[in-house]
Amino acid sequence: MATTQRADLHRRADALLDAAAALLTELGPRGLRIEDVAKRAGVGKGTVYLHWASREHLLLAVGARDAEAMYRSIVDAIRADPGEAALHRYLRRSFLEAMRRPILRSIFIADEAELGAFAGQPARSELAETERTASREHLAALREHRLLRPGSDLAEIDYAAQAIAYGFFAAPALLPDDPRFTLESRADQLAEVVHRSFEPVRRPSPERYAAAAPRVAGAFERLADGFRRAAYGTAAD
Repeated sequence: MATTQRADLHRRADALLDAAAALLTELGPRGLRIEDVAKRAGVGKGTVYLHWASREHLLLAVGARDAEAMYRSIVDAIRADPGEAALHRYLRRSFLEAMRRPILRSIFIADEAELGAFAGQPARSELAETERTASREHLAALREHRLLRPGSDLAEIDYAAQAIAYGFFAAPALLPDDPRFTLESRADQLAEVVHRSFEPVRRPSPERYAAAAPRVAGAFERLADGFRRAAYGTAAD
C-alpha cells in the first residue's frame, strides 16, 4: 500500500474513531450506532464498514486506541523511573490512566452484557493473547530480579492481581459514595494491597528495578503496538 494511501486511511480512521469516541462518551456503549458515527464524521455508513466489520468491532477499536495511548504513557514512565516497573506501581498507574480516560473508564465499568459483546470480538482474541504475553513477560522480569516474593507462582499472581485491580474499577458502582476515597486515594489503596500481597516485605534496591525495567518496558511497548493494530487494522502503519 502506498504511503499516501496509508496516511489517508489513517486520517479517515482517526476521524471515525473521534466521532465514535464522542458518541461513546455521551451515550455509553449501548448508545453507539454505526449510522450515528458515520453521520458525525460526515461519511456514508459503508465507509465505517471499510475499517471495522461491526459495531462491536468499532467499540473495540475505540477502546484500543485509548489503551495504546495509556501503555505508551506507562512505557515512558518506566523509562523515566525504573521503579514504575514494580507490580504495585504499574497497577497504580494503569488504574489512574484508565480511570482518567473516559473511553476506557466506560469500558471497565460497563455491564456484563456490554462487556460480553466487547470481549467476544474475533479481533479481541489476538489482542488478549498479546496482553497475556506482556503480563507474563512483566512478571517474569520481576521474578528474575527478585522483585516478587520467593516461590511465587506467576500464573496465580497474574490472576489475583488482575482480579484485585478489576475490583477497584468496579467498586464505585457497588459501594456507597464516600468523598474521602478520591481517585488518587483508591489508586494508593490498590497499590498497597498489591504490594503487601505479592512483593518483598523489604523494598528492593533501585538497582534491581533498573535491571528489570528495559524488559518490562519492551513488553508493554509491544502491547501498545498490538493495541494500535487492533484500533487501526490496515491503517496502523
